[in-house]
Amino acid sequence: MGNAAPDTTSGRRPDVDGPHLARESTSAPALGVCTTLARFLQADAPVTITAYDGSRAGAPDAALRIEVRSPAALSYLLSAPGELGLARAYVTGALDVVGDLYAVLRTTSGILDGLDAADKWTILRDLGPRYLRLIPPPPEEAPGRIRRALNGIRRSKGRDSRAIAQHYDVSNRFYELVLGPSMAYTCACYPEPDATLEQAQFHKFDLVCRKLGLRPGMRLLDVGCGWGGMVAHAVEHYGVHAVGVTLSRAQASWAQEQLRRRGLDDRAEIRHGDYRDVTESGFDAVSSIGLTEHVGARNLPGYFRFLAARLRPGGRLLNHCITRPTTREAHRTGPFIDRYVFPDGELEGVGTLVSAMQDNGFEVRHEENLREHYARTLAAWCANLDAHWDDAVREAGLRRARVWALYMAASRLGFERRRIELHQVLGVRPSPSGAASMPLRPDWGV
Repeated sequence: MGNAAPDTTSGRRPDVDGPHLARESTSAPALGVCTTLARFLQADAPVTITAYDGSRAGAPDAALRIEVRSPAALSYLLSAPGELGLARAYVTGALDVVGDLYAVLRTTSGILDGLDAADKWTILRDLGPRYLRLIPPPPEEAPGRIRRALNGIRRSKGRDSRAIAQHYDVSNRFYELVLGPSMAYTCACYPEPDATLEQAQFHKFDLVCRKLGLRPGMRLLDVGCGWGGMVAHAVEHYGVHAVGVTLSRAQASWAQEQLRRRGLDDRAEIRHGDYRDVTESGFDAVSSIGLTEHVGARNLPGYFRFLAARLRPGGRLLNHCITRPTTREAHRTGPFIDRYVFPDGELEGVGTLVSAMQDNGFEVRHEENLREHYARTLAAWCANLDAHWDDAVREAGLRRARVWALYMAASRLGFERRRIELHQVLGVRPSPSGAASMPLRPDWGV
């Protein structure tokens, strides 16, 4: 965490430390735990490692500290693929961080990116095989992909609804604490380096409205509308009539109430349901901000065909989503994101998205990458979580709050290091004559 979180989370977690941690033997192995783990640190990493066996390694007086609080931490690291073992150890409190979690992630990628087979063999050789045992994952973890397949066809409406509920129905109050007044859970767009999060989220929504060419009286469909930020902004500032759709019941209820309080509910509607259930057509514009990650590569053609069919000729789509940096990488997210954050999530390269749009009813007119903006957005969300840590824990529980802290800090690092990107792609449904009704040059500013 940041400065606030360690005071709350370090060493005083009876609700995190499960019975299997309390029963672990703490007798020291032949070689200290920290001596072994320190091999995977960068040579000059400003981090100290301490362990339950009394061992210590790394920079002696570092402000950042990794605490291996139980043998269960090593069992998790050794028994799970990739970063999943780290996530389990951190979420349960078997492994802890004192200081800024993002700073630790940035300087200790040798451990935190996940151990490969050779790394695990080194640990087993040094510490012995007793750590190579399975411990049940924490209850916050979703089942793996194979087990989820038994609960519904991938990308079916029912399975998608359950996946969305796992992440977005945590607690509206929890999201208010993390996201701030805008309740925008997507990348902001910072007009100036010193802009606040709220200014950047306002600018993002306004940029989308300008790219869509919204004018009073137009009809907007916002798919995956979240807490209704785009709908409210377009109605209030551009005079449109809007429909927003979300699979999260908690989001829909919150968003509709906010529209009522702001006097916008006569021109806007939030629906709890699947975007594929929208039957109306002839919309002037469609915005999709943060939905495509949940669609899946195989479903992109149908997704874009469906959205094109909702538009009138000359209508525009703005698709805003997280992407891979290339089209050669795996679509599926890593095990931590898949099981703790976005079950069934998939990321594609922007080239894949552009091709799918072009092949399914759209002419692509503009594209830009906002990945640096997402890193800034995540930094602001991390700061909000730190500032409201106690309240966040009361709302969502300590383990869920720790999931969020790890997810956001790691994602910030991912955007900074170009492991993931954020692209806005603007498309238009051409008229039968080929007219796109677009300006000769972009007129939406920056």
